[in-house]
Amino acid sequence: MSERPRPVPKSATVVRTEQVARDLVRVILTGDDIAKLPPLDFTDHYVKLLLPPAGADYDHPFDADEIRENHPREQWPVTRTYTIRWLDLEAAELALDFVVHGDEGLAGPWAMRAKAGDQISFMGPGGAWGPSEAADVHLLVGDESAAPAIAAAMEELPESSTAQVFVEVEDPQAQIPLPERDNVHVTWAYRATTGAAYGEALTEAVRNAPWPQGRVHAFVHGNADMIKPLRRYLFVERELPRDQVSISGYWRTGHNEDAWQAGKRDFNAQIEQKEATLAG
Repeated sequence: MSERPRPVPKSATVVRTEQVARDLVRVILTGDDIAKLPPLDFTDHYVKLLLPPAGADYDHPFDADEIRENHPREQWPVTRTYTIRWLDLEAAELALDFVVHGDEGLAGPWAMRAKAGDQISFMGPGGAWGPSEAADVHLLVGDESAAPAIAAAMEELPESSTAQVFVEVEDPQAQIPLPERDNVHVTWAYRATTGAAYGEALTEAVRNAPWPQGRVHAFVHGNADMIKPLRRYLFVERELPRDQVSISGYWRTGHNEDAWQAGKRDFNAQIEQKEATLAG
């Protein structure tokens, strides 16, 4: 049986960058591959950026297959996943939002230093979720990493539904601009206020809020360490049907994306086993 052909990376060029919040940089990309993307059917669409690791002796544009053939594994391109904030096919522009904490990480520093004309390679887009007209209330929950998908969902909310939005950031000065909608209530949770770890303030805010009336659909994404208690809350305590919930960890404290993706399946399996025991 012949091997499945390896997907060919797409290329894009930086048009401009915008400091949309204290810790958030938006990078707007363009190019022929952007213009050829299909219209976005979901609000959690994402791309996988291919970034040269620190110390690599190559830069964009590059042939990923050639790199894998002629370079040691530690110099292969590194994959980092980012939600598409918006896509303007008429202008052939795509926007990605990056959480930036100085020189920490790989993609954040790239975004912080990006300038017009810089190039980047990517795979995708992927994605599978958007707000359903079947819901009376949408529960949208996440940290900075999920804010682009939450903002995109707020823009596409059906007129017949409302939304309760919970977003965690470091402190009030780090709030992220979100769309203004009459049928949406936004609650901010701050880590720095209590010295809490990622996800703790957000979990507390969701659990302490009155449970909405009507048919609830939930989108809950961000740090994996908040996913465990919120899954238990939604599935076990609130008995929300699983087909009405999109919940997953985008990342996990102390893990880069490669390490988190390698262990994500086992992490989820352990959670599901515990939930089954509790639901007994």
